[in-house]
Amino acid sequence: MLVYLAGPISGLNFDGATDWREEAKAHLSQFGIKTLSPLRDQEHLKEVGVFTDASKETARLKSPMSMPKGLTIRDRWDAMRCKVLLVNLLRAQKVTIGTVMEIAWADSKGTPIVCAVEETGNIHEHAMLMHCIGYRVPTLWEACDVTRQLLAA
Repeated sequence: MLVYLAGPISGLNFDGATDWREEAKAHLSQFGIKTLSPLRDQEHLKEVGVFTDASKETARLKSPMSMPKGLTIRDRWDAMRCKVLLVNLLRAQKVTIGTVMEIAWADSKGTPIVCAVEETGNIHEHAMLMHCIGYRVPTLWEACDVTRQLLAA
């Protein structure tokens, strides 16, 4: 049972982009659910500081998995092979194009999408995007719980 953890990376540093993912991973692992992070095995990216334009971050050149083509291929594969896409858009400061693509990829396969997002005022409010989200909840904990329920045997 794989869950892909989608959410903003650009505009955050490594810790800011991975802290909620680690929290979700710890919670879901209690139920035998494995998670996939787009930043797994990419600790060398800690030296980037705040993520901006991938083509300008030379630390990405240290791994083919963190270069633009490599991360696109891996993230698309993850978003299309997972059983549930868990998205965290809470407090997003700008539209996260990568996350929007991951939502579209998962939706194209009919994968359930669970999203933690504010009830109003999130920058991602868009009719098409919100239509693809099957479960919209206001907290990460609730998103994890809905995910757990979807995958319960």
